[in-house]
Parts: sequence; C-alpha cells; structure tokens
Amino acid sequence: MERVGEPVVSRGVVEQPFLVGDVPGVLWTPEGSEGARPLVLLGHGATLDKQTPYLVSLARRLVRHHGISAASVDFPGHGARVVGAMADIVSMWTKPEVTDQAVGELHAVLAALDAEGLGQTGLGYWGMSMGTLLGLPFVAAEPRIQVAVLGLAGLTGPPAARLAADAPRISCPVLFLQQWDDELFPRGDVLALFDAIGSIDKRLHVQPGLHSAVPLEEIEASEAFLAAYLPAAVTDAR
Repeated sequence: MERVGEPVVSRGVVEQPFLVGDVPGVLWTPEGSEGARPLVLLGHGATLDKQTPYLVSLARRLVRHHGISAASVDFPGHGARVVGAMADIVSMWTKPEVTDQAVGELHAVLAALDAEGLGQTGLGYWGMSMGTLLGLPFVAAEPRIQVAVLGLAGLTGPPAARLAADAPRISCPVLFLQQWDDELFPRGDVLALFDAIGSIDKRLHVQPGLHSAVPLEEIEASEAFLAAYLPAAVTDAR
C-alpha cells in the first residue's frame, strides 16, 4: 500500500489517502493505534466516490466510537478514475466484467491492508446501491467477512443474474436496508434479493422515501450492527 500525501488528523481520527496499484482509496484509523485492528470496507454508490459524505461519516463513527478502522476505494470509472461522460459512469456497473474487476480490486486492497494488521481481528463490509451491486459478490467470495450491511439494490436489470447466483453463498450476519418508495429498484426486486441471501442471521430495515432518502437512524443502526460483530480494542464515546 502506497500512502499518498500527509495524513489529516481530526478529533482522534487519522485520514490517510492511499494507492493499491492504480486503485485510489482512503483509510481511517484511530490516532495512535498500534497492532492488529478490525476493519470495515465501505462501498459507494453510482456517480459518487470514496469520500462521499455518508461514507466519511460512517467511517469516523466506527473509528471514534468503536476503535474500528475503515477504508473505501473509488470503484472503476468513479472518483479519481472517471473516464468519459456521466452516462457511461451510470451504465458501466451493469457490465459483468466491471463486477469482476471491482471484486478483484477489493481483494487486492484487503490484502494490502491485511499486511498492515488491519482486518486481522475482524472484517466487515458496508455498501449501498452500487456498493451492493459490486460489493455483494465480494462478500460472497471472501470467507473472512464476519458481518455485512447491504441494501438499496435488487434483482433488477443486467446485474440480477450475478446477484441471484452470489447471494445464497453469503453466510455472515447481514443487515439489509430498503427504501419503500425507491424509484430505481422495484420493491419486489429488492425483497427478492434480500430473500436470496443465504445468511441465517439477516435483518431487513425498511424506511419510507426515495432511493437516496436513507435517514440518519439507519446509518446509526449500521454502525451498531457492524460493531456488534467486530469487537474492538478501543472504545471512545466522545
């Protein structure tokens, strides 16, 4: 892992940009932390990037409240990796080869972070919308993941076959978020994806509103769910 620039320290959280190959990412860790520590990988939605505000907020919560490190990357064609028009960015995640690329990159990033002791005492994944469309196959393929928060996605369009094949392979505890009035994924398709997940321990949280109207309480619920399965060495409730 190549660190890029100087870290930024704020209220006990160290934010460090990095590169793994040509994949840019950001790592959040507790200030002064040493040794092995649990890790949550975060996946952003379509047209967004590794530092979209809701990811930064969740990452900082995990670090400050539970001593859990967090990392996110720019998915193919997003953030610092944008190539072409916005229409191309929106459509590219429907291509099977992009899913394979994203899964491979997440494995490479995990290996790089693991070499620094991150994720060795617990590993989780959080990703909504495209973060589920690309992240669910990663969760299915990575047996070390102990807990996942997924949602805002369904068995809709070209990705449906891949998701339907991968979802039954997931066995870790899963919290799944759904927006009841989601304009991008029909209710039935979202419920079908939740039903397909193979985990015995899976919970469905449903809120009214459109796709992007996830309330703060679900970010808080995500934090609590992840922390419950990833015991940390340090707790800071400031």
